[in-house]
Amino acid sequence: MDGKENLSSTKESSDSERLPSIFKYIASNSISGFDTTPSPRSDTAHFEVPEVIVDDIQERPDSVVLPTSQHQTGGLSHAHSISISMPSSPTVFRAEHSYGELKNHVTANSCVRQKTEGKFHSQPMSVGRSYIIATPDVLTENNKFKDKRYDSFKTWSGKFEKQISNLRGKPPEPEIENLTKNTKREVVPAHRFFDALEGPELDKLKASEVLVLPEDKKWPFLLRFPVSSFGICLGVSSQAILWKTLATSSSTSFLHFGLTVNLVLWCLSLALLGIISSIYILKIILYFEAVLREYYHPIRVNFFFAPWISCLFLAIGIPSSIGIKLHAALWYVLMGPIFLLELKIYGQWMSGGRRRLSKVANPSNHLSIVGNFVGALLGASMGLKEGPIFFFAVGLAHYCVLFVTLYQRLPTNETLPKDLHPVFFLFVAAPSVASMAWAKITGEFGFGSRIAYFIALFLYASLAVRINFFRGFRFSLAWWAYTFPMTGASIATIRYSVEVTNIFTRILSIALTAISVITVASLLTSTMVHAFVLRDLFPNDIAIAISGSKINPNKMDLPIQTSSANASDNGACQSASNGDHTGTLSSEPKGPTLV
Repeated sequence: MDGKENLSSTKESSDSERLPSIFKYIASNSISGFDTTPSPRSDTAHFEVPEVIVDDIQERPDSVVLPTSQHQTGGLSHAHSISISMPSSPTVFRAEHSYGELKNHVTANSCVRQKTEGKFHSQPMSVGRSYIIATPDVLTENNKFKDKRYDSFKTWSGKFEKQISNLRGKPPEPEIENLTKNTKREVVPAHRFFDALEGPELDKLKASEVLVLPEDKKWPFLLRFPVSSFGICLGVSSQAILWKTLATSSSTSFLHFGLTVNLVLWCLSLALLGIISSIYILKIILYFEAVLREYYHPIRVNFFFAPWISCLFLAIGIPSSIGIKLHAALWYVLMGPIFLLELKIYGQWMSGGRRRLSKVANPSNHLSIVGNFVGALLGASMGLKEGPIFFFAVGLAHYCVLFVTLYQRLPTNETLPKDLHPVFFLFVAAPSVASMAWAKITGEFGFGSRIAYFIALFLYASLAVRINFFRGFRFSLAWWAYTFPMTGASIATIRYSVEVTNIFTRILSIALTAISVITVASLLTSTMVHAFVLRDLFPNDIAIAISGSKINPNKMDLPIQTSSANASDNGACQSASNGDHTGTLSSEPKGPTLV
């Protein structure tokens, strides 16, 4: 021992002559209460630990010599060590899972029952078993890493964005590997939307499902911008047609409305259509996979008709003060995309499979029907004959089938949330526009037009008397679903009052017009407040973030292993009490899968 002390003093004197030491090696058992668990049989003197110097700590920095006798530890009783695998890099670790599982198994361990202690050590986890989670907080603090969780929704998995960055001369950024999500394109079948979502809009996640995107974080704006936003354009552009009809109809001439309101609303609707279309085109460019998911969605696919119907409304409600005569070629340009969408959707309704009409029928399907009647109305106004009749016939046939299917049952077969009841006002849209289209084709508001108008008027009244529809609402974009049908019913009523002029028809025209105007004005104001003041107009779009196949969280595991040096000790301890346990701490599948 004297030789060791002399050698140590010689080394210390030589080191002190060179430079003062920055680091000092201190044994863990030389600090009172460090890395030890108090024994239930010991008293407060158990924590008084004398200084112990480990001589070979510099020779073997990757190991720690653990004394096992009370003489070496100064009263501490070390029974065995338990090793918990930890990530080898300072990444975010799901500690809440490992702690709960460790607590359960340590409680069940027979060594704890024998009132012995366990010292817990961490060992590096192999790369193949490490779980790297790139949380937004970590990515915000460290800008050197790029979040790849949304790559599966980007155009070609983010390749388009990388090409733009390269063209701008921006150096490539280091990326953190996200092993939890596969960046390859995942096609979601139609039945998955019904299995994972609920509600008439299929935008509410079921409790048994999980998302492929984080639920507790706000997603990029383009991912939160749905195609149903074009419903705002439908509501405002239809108002432009209403005020043009009020100013030019003989039955409402006593109100002395001018075309100024029509001009303002037309310009406003044109601006809204341009802004919303630009944003959605940007979404198509950057997040094309998200757009595909909306197209595969059995409800959202109907809103792809909305921008083209809005363009038809703008063409119908164009102010006379502008003095522009629209060419007939514009009608073919606008009806072309509608015709192609109808070939796809109507074919799926008829061919069967997962997207047959009896499976996907919902009030939003009326949007795919209304386009035929609006196109027929515009074409007849331009002097066309065969084209408007063709689309009117196609729309009439499919409206009858859809009307009967929706009257039979809805695919969800559940009580609908109150904030989505206004979607049922889409029942009124098709017959209202159909009455005006047929009147324009035949040149008079005859029996065919009156039959369609009376159907629309009855459906309007049957929904309006349901006062419960209008109680306990919270603001939602779904409110815009019934502004356009209400406006269509008002225009059809004004057109009917021209043919049948009396006090009742005039009062009915003014009443429906007032309801429509007040509703649109209120919704437009609320939309602006929620969009720019409260900033909660576009929440996370749950409907596009479901997985392609059902994920069963009960099949996930979190491995926790003991060190090989203590496995035999733990196994002997457990076998003495239980008789069939091993020395490995295993857990039931509760946490996330470690890949």
